[in-house]
Order: sequence, then C-alpha cells, then structure tokens
Amino acid sequence: MIADLILHHGLFTTLDRTNPTASAVAIKDGVFLAVGHDQEIMAFKGPETKLIDLKGKRVLPGLIDNHTHVIRGGLNFNMELRWDGVRSLADAMDMLRQQVAVTPAPQWVRVVGGFTEHQFAEKRLPTIEEINAVAPDTPVFLLHLYDRALLNGAALRAVGYNKDTPNPPGGEIIRDAAGNPSGLLLAKPNAGILYSTLAKGPKLPLEYQVNSTRHFLRELNRLGVTGVIDAGGGFQNYPDDYAVIQQLADAGQMTVRLAYNLFTQKPKAEKEDFLAWTQSVKYKQGNDYFRHNGAGEMLVFSAADFEDFRQPRPDMPPEMEGELEEVVRILAQNRWPWRLHATYDETISRALDVFEKVNQDIPLEGINWFFDHAETISDRSIDRVAALGGGIAVQHRMAYQGEYFVERYGLGAAEATPPVAKMLEKGVKVSAGTDATRVASYNPWVSLAWMITGKTVGGMHLYPRANCLDRETALRMWTENVTWFSNEEGKKGRIEQGQFADLVVPSKDFFACAEDEISFLTSDLTMVGGKIVFGAGDFAKCDESDVPPAMPDWSPVRTFGGYAAWGDPEGAGRHSLRRTAIASCGCAQDCGVHGHDHAGAWTSKLPIADLKGFFGALGCSCWAV
Repeated sequence: MIADLILHHGLFTTLDRTNPTASAVAIKDGVFLAVGHDQEIMAFKGPETKLIDLKGKRVLPGLIDNHTHVIRGGLNFNMELRWDGVRSLADAMDMLRQQVAVTPAPQWVRVVGGFTEHQFAEKRLPTIEEINAVAPDTPVFLLHLYDRALLNGAALRAVGYNKDTPNPPGGEIIRDAAGNPSGLLLAKPNAGILYSTLAKGPKLPLEYQVNSTRHFLRELNRLGVTGVIDAGGGFQNYPDDYAVIQQLADAGQMTVRLAYNLFTQKPKAEKEDFLAWTQSVKYKQGNDYFRHNGAGEMLVFSAADFEDFRQPRPDMPPEMEGELEEVVRILAQNRWPWRLHATYDETISRALDVFEKVNQDIPLEGINWFFDHAETISDRSIDRVAALGGGIAVQHRMAYQGEYFVERYGLGAAEATPPVAKMLEKGVKVSAGTDATRVASYNPWVSLAWMITGKTVGGMHLYPRANCLDRETALRMWTENVTWFSNEEGKKGRIEQGQFADLVVPSKDFFACAEDEISFLTSDLTMVGGKIVFGAGDFAKCDESDVPPAMPDWSPVRTFGGYAAWGDPEGAGRHSLRRTAIASCGCAQDCGVHGHDHAGAWTSKLPIADLKGFFGALGCSCWAV
C-alpha cells in the first residue's frame, strides 16, 4: 500500500470524531489511504511518492456549498465585473471606469450581484447620473441583490426600453416626469424583470463559456471550495445550459465536484417538465464530479416566495397546494429528492401540509428532500420537517440583506433568521451555503463568518451569541453536513480513511485567527481527489491546474479577478494600492500574486520604489530585481 502523495507536518482538523486531529495524510487513487501522525504515515512512502511539507499550517476538509448557481455563473463569469468584497463605492466606480474603457461594442459591462450597498464605506449605490458619466456609450447593467437593477442610457437603448414599454408582471420600470425610463428597475415582488432584462445581453460563444466556467471553478478553488450543489435557476435550461459542465466532466477538467438539481422553467407547465425529466434522467446519473441530485429549487412557480425584504411578504396564491402536490407525487413515486425555495414560514407551513398529505400515500422515508433558505421558519415547522425526515439548507443571504430585514421587521425579529442554532438543537438535518452568484457572494468564508459572528457584511450585529455557532460547528455545516443533501454521506466532508482526498489549507489558521479575519481568508492550497487544483504562497509551485487566460481578452477577470481578496483588514487602502500596483507591473506573465495577466492595464501614480516595496513584501517575482 504505497501512497501517491503524502502531506506531512500539518495541523489537520479531520472532523472525524474517532480521530479528530492528525499531522499527516497518505493519499492513493484520489482518496485518503491513511490519516495519522508523521511517523506512521511515512510508512506509506515509496520511491515514487510525492511529499509536501505543510510547515505546520492548518488543514481543513474541502468546503462544500449546499446551494449555489455555478452552472449559470460559470457561463457568464468572464463577462462580469465582480464587486464582491469591494469596500468602497469609489473603488467600485474606478473598477467600472477601467472596464468601460476596454469593453468593445456591442458588449455590456455587467456587475451582476454578489454585493450589497452596505458593504461600501459610503453605504449607498451609485446614481444613474454617476454611471452615465462613467459610461456614456457602453451599456452598463448593475444588479443589486434581487431587488433592483441600474441601467445607464446606453443599456436602456440596447434592451429597447422606452416611454411606451409597459411594466412586466411583478416588476416596475421607474420613470422620470416625462414618462421615460430612468434606468432603475424594481423587482415587485419577484425578480422576473431583472432576469429577463439581463437575458437580453450578448452571450459568450461555447468555447468562451467553457473557458469562463473553468475560471469560475478556479476562483472557487482559490477560496477553498471543493464541492457544490447547483440549485438550477431562472433562464438555466436543461440540458442545453448544462452542456459546458458536461464537456468539462467528460474531459476530466472538473476541479469542483458538482451535484445538480433540475429547476422548472415553465409556469403552469411544471408537471409536464418533471414527468419528462423523471423518464429521461436517472437519479444520481453521472459520476463523483458531475451528477444528478433531484428536483428544485423551483418546483412550481405558485410556491416561489422570492425574498426581497424591501417589499412586503408575498402571499402565495390559492392554487399553490394543488400544483405543488401534483409535482411532489411525481417525485415521490420516482424516489427523486427535491429542494424547495421558501423564505417565509407562511409558505413553509403550507408546503408541509402538501408533503404530509403525500406521505400518507407514498412514504417519504429515505428521500432526502429539503427546504432552502427558511429565514423565518417557526419552531413548529422545524419539528414537522424533522418528523418527515427532511432537511433545511440555509444560506447567508441575511449577511447581505439583514439591514433591509431589520428596517421592515425590527431587530428583535432578526435575531434568529434563520434559527440555525435551534435547527441543530432539534436534530433536523441542516447545512450551509451561499445562494451565489446574484443574491450573495460565492465566498464561503463570508458565510462562515456570518454564522460565527452574527454580523452582516455591512457590520450590523444581527444575532445574539446564543444564536451564533462555534467555529467547529460552523465548519461542519460547510463540510460533512452538506453530504446528506447530496446523498454522499461517508464519501466526503471529513479527512478520513476511505473518503475523497478533498482538503484546503487556509491562508490563516481558521481556528486561531481573529473573528473579524475569517471573512477575508482564502486558500493557500486546495486539493480535489488528491490533485492540487490551487496553490499560492509556499504552495504555488504545487499547483497542477492549467487554466488558459480568460477569454475574451477584454474580460474583467484578466484585470480584477473575482472576489476582492485585497480588501483585507491588514491596512486601509490596500485595495487601491494593490490595483494601482498591479497596473504598473511590467510583467506580462502571471506573477503568482495577482493571479492574472495585467500588463498595461493602468498607469501608476505611485513611485516605483513604493511599488517595489509593496510587491516585495508580497513576494511578487515581477519586482524581485
């Protein structure tokens, strides 16, 4: 039993209760062969075994997102300017200005969610006038959560909105005194107007979509994500929009394990969708990198209570129960698990009436069904979920919308939204994720920080300590707990003999760093199936990925990357300094610090000596001379 790879001199948190800590692991054929201490693990070393010295760093199981939209997000990632994590509106607008300058007609500049105005020091969004001043001719589409979108004049012209354009159902086009669209679109109360307007923009060709998805997967790897459950989404059609992930899976280029749920796209035709899919798609079909996971998060449109805490709670129509029952019976008969988007307890309790009714005829035992989100779920509903053997998948949407919830319902009502500690106490199956990429960021560390600190990304204290989680419990919510939701218990989620060799070495010790540093963590080393898919710092040379440069050449990813990891707490102004410094670097190669080609992007206003000192401190080889 000779190992392919041995990691040693580490500080492993295994989450295996029978073997909670270790200093080394042996890996063979993509799984953990042995987990223990250096001396015993070295017994598995052979002449061809690769060794990696972890230099005392903390190692965690790979992070798994229980609800995200990677398939849709990957198709568009290379076109999107990400404001995730940017700490000031001034910096965000500077990024917009720079991207407008390099985006060719007829392409748009898109800022598509993942941020909230409350994360900015200015605590506001840009005005339409400010966006028009930066981009008089290039269409700009800016999506804020799922409550509004801002379009400049060029974008309004591109989508054809004018004085005669009617408001679509569930949405509003805000107009000026003359009746002309102002550039502000409101979701009232659902996001249909936001989906449909964004869908009018240019799309990337297939080759670029493949490249875009690979870059998004690498971005997730940079943050320590090794697995996700994709919850489908609006305008994400099966099987057409799944072809890119299928291509990557067939080519062995998946660096994140992905289980997908099928999301109906046709109001009043949901039953027909699921009848067809249960006949053509086999539950669990695929492999350990790309596999089917059941139905949802949209089962029927009449049960979709979209969260927008700026608007009153929507009441679901009276036909909800009948339509939902038709679909759930199909799924139960075919033993397909399902997930159901549900923000409010009023919706959850009505859905539980349906599930309990179906259970009388078709026992649900053994079907891993669950609710998503459940911000205002009641104790009674939690008990009913547990009694039926279901689960609850929570996400950190309140980290982005907590201020709006408090404004409408008060701080007292927000103290347990969702009541994660109570769910765990009652023994219901529960795990965590993000609901990225639009209503929240895909950054797992923001979710972990939210559960541990009880604070929004804007700094508001939402939860008392009693409703917060300790670090190990929060970590289990992002690892072993998620595996029930994809029916992969015992296969991943822990660093344990026989499980997949998926792990992350965070940039700082998750268990020792200050609470306020958790949301700024990234990965120094990420491994999926025994392959190192991301390496930085001491482990940069170990990186086995071979992702080509982002396509097209004007892609925001080439200049800005993804989540703004430079907005760290180690010093004010680092964001602006690093962006200016990257611009001045004379190297046209990936220097290992920036993570992308940046030659000629900006002109520096800083002295060269300052830039050399800044990059020298980061270990950037471009400034080594």
